[in-house]
Amino acid sequence: MKCDLTNTVLTFVLGALAVAGVICALQTIFLNRELQTLTPTITQANAKLMMMRSFVSDVSAYNAQAKSPEITRLLQSIQPKQAPAK
Repeated sequence: MKCDLTNTVLTFVLGALAVAGVICALQTIFLNRELQTLTPTITQANAKLMMMRSFVSDVSAYNAQAKSPEITRLLQSIQPKQAPAK
């Protein structure tokens, strides 16, 4: 009797682990496909971000020489907001 109960329990645990393994494998496959779909969009967004940072840097360099209050105000408006100190 004891062997049959142990065998049943171990078979159930093995089946549960097999199902969990299949679920994890499917999730990995789906997430990998989603990542492959999003990678070109992310690359394009990063390229545009780098272009905009370069542009802001050029405008800041120009403003250092020209001292325009309008440009200074615009540059201050696009600066990232700092988190309040705790």
